[in-house]
Amino acid sequence: MRLGLERPDRWEPLIRGRRVALLSHPAAVDRHGRMALDYLRVEDGWRLVALWGAEHGFWGIFQDMETVGDAPDPWVGRPVYSLYREGRLRPPVDLLRDVDAVVFDMQDVGSRYYTFISTLAHVLDAVAGTDCRVVVLDRPNPLGGMVVEGPVLEPAYRSFVGPHAVPVRHGLTVGEFARLYGTERGLSVDLHVVPLQGWRRRFLWPDTGRRWVNPSPNMPQWTAALVYPGMCLLEGTNVSEGRGTTRPFEQFGAPWVHPVELAESLNALGLPGVRFQPTAFRPQFHKYAGQVCGGVFVHVTDVRRFRPFRTGVAVVATLRWMYPETFRWRTEPYEFVADRLAFDLLCGTSAIRETIEALPDVPGRPSGNRPSAAQKAAPTSSVPSPRRGEGRRGGTASRPSIEAGSADPFALLWTLLDRYDRQARRWQSRSRAFWLYSP
Repeated sequence: MRLGLERPDRWEPLIRGRRVALLSHPAAVDRHGRMALDYLRVEDGWRLVALWGAEHGFWGIFQDMETVGDAPDPWVGRPVYSLYREGRLRPPVDLLRDVDAVVFDMQDVGSRYYTFISTLAHVLDAVAGTDCRVVVLDRPNPLGGMVVEGPVLEPAYRSFVGPHAVPVRHGLTVGEFARLYGTERGLSVDLHVVPLQGWRRRFLWPDTGRRWVNPSPNMPQWTAALVYPGMCLLEGTNVSEGRGTTRPFEQFGAPWVHPVELAESLNALGLPGVRFQPTAFRPQFHKYAGQVCGGVFVHVTDVRRFRPFRTGVAVVATLRWMYPETFRWRTEPYEFVADRLAFDLLCGTSAIRETIEALPDVPGRPSGNRPSAAQKAAPTSSVPSPRRGEGRRGGTASRPSIEAGSADPFALLWTLLDRYDRQARRWQSRSRAFWLYSP
């Protein structure tokens, strides 16, 4: 497999004679560890006039939602301009005035709310109608390109974590996203995508044979990217998504979570390709910094069957059901938006949250599969409702438990997620026109 970066015969002619801005980060490396910056600073017929940084900065050192300022680069001797700060999420006119070409080379993780594709979208918007060329050096989608999941973004929830109407797990490379976005937005852009060679849509990251370089501070390994389309939903709650630990997104919890009970309830769902292990951790920063959190570790047992978005929604629903007195939705501003809940922005709709909030207050452990008609009609058991507990640590029944003959209280949620999966697959059928790679 060859990356777009590793095909200079395809991209060098596109930038010769031009003043170039490089939008990249340290994960943009070739098989030998050479960064895109190392290629571009050679200036073989072009001038590298500026470095642009997305969220986390050009060198990938800033935490999530940490504003990044402009600064001269102390190592390369080029100015670094931030495209992640209040009032500047797209390159302004004064930055574009000295640029004839933008080279985009960033390793994405295949989720709509991972913000690198948002920055790419803003760049395309900014250069539309100008002579500035955009060259995207394509990279693999670590989650492959065959499976899609989650709601297609509703227009009312467009934001920096939802730049366009694609599913949460969209199955596109950054190059394919750029083609789709430019066309569907009707942009007049001089866009060139240098495609991968030898990559197939069925490939997951291990199939590429490449080592993982973390594209952001809390994405230290591929397994974090694998669970991210679901576990990132915890950013929209008061539950720690594991930031501030060595395994962000793969473990989650809070000081008020009982790890054994939560793991038992989640395992009882029978979600495909995953098992939940009780754990505890103490974040060094972010939510509950310095506090011991009870929680669960997400072990993916079958990467082909695992559905991260469905898993993440089930985790959030179970947490809210087991700990109604302590679980909360995030209400603080999120990714420069203050008038909509973070969870809704991530989902791209309010329907999932509203369905979780409307789950029936009945005893019964939710089942990971859709219930049968007999189950729907069956009377509920007499086990005390988990919503009466206090998010227990050794207290009385506080977790969902199902007995013979009880109905599945999560039935409406599974039905909604099934509907969104069908919607995502219909979207995928339409998006095939922008595919660059075969299965």
